[in-house]
Amino acid sequence: MSGVERNWQTIRPTIRERSRSMFNNDLFSDVKFVVHRSDHERERKQVIPAHKFVLSISSPVFEAMFYGELAETTDSIELPDCDYDSLLELFRYMYSDEVILSGSNVMGVLYLAKKYMVPSLADKCAEYLQDNLDPQNVFGILPAAQKFEEKKLVNQCWEVIDEQTEEAVNSDVFATIERSLLEAVVIRDTLTIEEIELFKAVDLWARRECERQGLAADGATKRRILEVEVIKGIRFPTLKREDFISVVLDSEILTTKEIVSIVECLNSISKPPVNFPQTKRCGSVRDIQRCRRFEYSSATGWFYSGKNDAISFSTDGKDVVLHGVCLFGSESNNYSVDLELTNSENASVVVSKTGTFYSELLQGDQYSYYGFRVLFDKKIILTKNTTYCIRASILGPPSLHGLNCVRCVQCSGVTFTFKNSQYPNTNGTSITQGQFAELLFNIN
Repeated sequence: MSGVERNWQTIRPTIRERSRSMFNNDLFSDVKFVVHRSDHERERKQVIPAHKFVLSISSPVFEAMFYGELAETTDSIELPDCDYDSLLELFRYMYSDEVILSGSNVMGVLYLAKKYMVPSLADKCAEYLQDNLDPQNVFGILPAAQKFEEKKLVNQCWEVIDEQTEEAVNSDVFATIERSLLEAVVIRDTLTIEEIELFKAVDLWARRECERQGLAADGATKRRILEVEVIKGIRFPTLKREDFISVVLDSEILTTKEIVSIVECLNSISKPPVNFPQTKRCGSVRDIQRCRRFEYSSATGWFYSGKNDAISFSTDGKDVVLHGVCLFGSESNNYSVDLELTNSENASVVVSKTGTFYSELLQGDQYSYYGFRVLFDKKIILTKNTTYCIRASILGPPSLHGLNCVRCVQCSGVTFTFKNSQYPNTNGTSITQGQFAELLFNIN
């Protein structure tokens, strides 16, 4: 037996040591895996010997493959969907509980850990990615984290993107992301970046995509590739006039009608265009004050069926800018929301917002909860000592809800006072329980 001493069992006192000695070893091997391996720009096939028993006690997929009703009868299995280094690390973990991860193999190992149902190895890969996450690689890691449903890693990626946006969008990887991810970035209110710098990154993405498709990078082609959702996510009304003229106009992605309306807006000639968000991005939510309404949240038990949840509130001390609200949800679900803020004293609508929102784990100052933020597209100033009502009609899966409401909450020198709403409240929210976990605001 090559590479193993005579009577090798006697000098390896533990089953772990004896199992480790069988890793990548022909001794007793009853199956071989053929995979591709790249060496110095040359690709070749290489064989990894293995033992069906060891693989099967580590993976239900291998158990079915070797001992199930449709078990493999061949002793040589070719795997075209993985490379040598990644499969070797999967097997190393199965034989020894050890794995050697690196930037070049971790994605491949994570894929195999998910494919062959080895969750403890998938956790190690996710931890490695979390420990090595930075603005330069975040857009390479996020798609894999979403694909493999690594929720904690997904949330950490978005935190990096929100807090270090400019560095992240100027990375080499950003120019290669899928258009769907580009859209998800552009519509986020919580980015920390000057709008003109975000536009430059989006325009560069469009030019690179034209190159990949062998197309001329003219304005019409870039607009078609970006699609209207991405373009409408750029907050052109917040730009400086000189940046709009020297950078945006040169890109040629806007229509004449859009250009005229934005120029009129920038020069205060007419009402700002309604087709583009009109306020600057609020930046990372860590910079926003949060008025928390409840002392804690329940595990489950709140149902959304399109009925109204509503609560009234007022502030004293100072006028505030209301950026939006946090609503409760449940883990990794989508919710359709029709939200409206009204001035209770004259029944006028202050702002409304509709859309579909994704629930994720939100970090509170005293507790965390699954929920989602509904952020407004324009600056909302709340006048002190004025009563407002906020109402939401929501459709989606069962949700968490808040308990033990604090009726008077003091935040940054402002006291928020909550009371039951006179608006028809058909879904149960009140000053003691229900929805509207937090109000997101700054001092005006």
